[in-house]
Amino acid sequence: MTQAQTLTFTNRTTSPFRYDIVGSFLRPAELKAAREKFANHELGHDELKAVEDKCIKELVEKEAKAGLHAVTDGEFRRSYWHLDTFWGFEGIKHTQQEHGYFFHDEETRADSAQVEGKIRFNGTHPDLEAFKYLKSLTDGTDLTPRQSIPAPAQFYAELYRGEENIQALEKFYSNKQALIADIDQAYHDLILALYDAGCRDLKIDDCTWGMVVDDDFWAAMTEQGFNRDDLENEYLQVNNGALVDLPVDLTVTTHICRGNYHSTWAAKGGYGPVADYVLAKENVTAFYLEYDSERAGGFEPLAKVPADKYVVLGLLTSKSGELEDRQVILDRIQEAAQYHDLDKLCLSTQCGFSSTEEGNILTEEQQWAKIALVKSIAEEVWGA
Repeated sequence: MTQAQTLTFTNRTTSPFRYDIVGSFLRPAELKAAREKFANHELGHDELKAVEDKCIKELVEKEAKAGLHAVTDGEFRRSYWHLDTFWGFEGIKHTQQEHGYFFHDEETRADSAQVEGKIRFNGTHPDLEAFKYLKSLTDGTDLTPRQSIPAPAQFYAELYRGEENIQALEKFYSNKQALIADIDQAYHDLILALYDAGCRDLKIDDCTWGMVVDDDFWAAMTEQGFNRDDLENEYLQVNNGALVDLPVDLTVTTHICRGNYHSTWAAKGGYGPVADYVLAKENVTAFYLEYDSERAGGFEPLAKVPADKYVVLGLLTSKSGELEDRQVILDRIQEAAQYHDLDKLCLSTQCGFSSTEEGNILTEEQQWAKIALVKSIAEEVWGA
């Protein structure tokens, strides 16, 4: 007899859902070809947008067919899960660094975001326009259009990535608190604009905590004079500062990851070192947590999550197409329930399938098979 047959669970009508997604999907070949032509000046902006619109409409139809309650645009209009959002703010420019981000087996493209003036939301933003189109596809349905944006802490970290970025900061911001205040205001204004456009489900994606937990990373950071506790306080401050005084019917969640690029990873380590900060104190409804490999550590830190908040267990990997053993996932859910109430748990893949436009190394068929397995297991556990 399953847990769903012996216990009564709270029905989920708002995010997070019992079976859920992180949000990015593999880019269709048609979209990749159009973006390449656009980059080579062989396709105009309006023509590219028409292809994006078509591919996003088809994706939402597939998400609905898969039985998902919250749907996304797959991040089809973005090159990166985070940088495109940063470039959309006034005072930020698109730059190239000497190196990209270093992952376990690969180095990414070298794009970055750099300050060129005071940071602000000026009333327009590509994420806002993207959401409006997604919302139009769900009007009149029971689907929830979800908007994902990178966390304010991720923006803060990017602006300190590399000597050139730091030098640019010093021209416009005399201290960290002034920078944090502007980031928070810009994010707060963007979030309210999204709300006014109909957004009621917002997820902030955040790799900063996934880097902080890596002891090898911190050995190098300590040599450069950084302090782990100080940085954790700053990340928590900048994230929570953007989330004050929001409408009560706006659900805000966060996804924490250790990097996801072309099926490789950037960091390792359990959530223990950051649990007292992000898990205990970040002002969100739910935590989508990467838990698909030994790199994520054990479930013990879940005891720090407040009893009224949800944890979405990212137990299935999005980095490969091989399907997990069903019983292993069922057993791990029960193990996690030793530290956080089973009624406050949900299930998803550990990350999206295409954090950058390169995508992970699996097929679209495998991508949807992963989601089907998540749904099937969740229905068995929670009767979802």
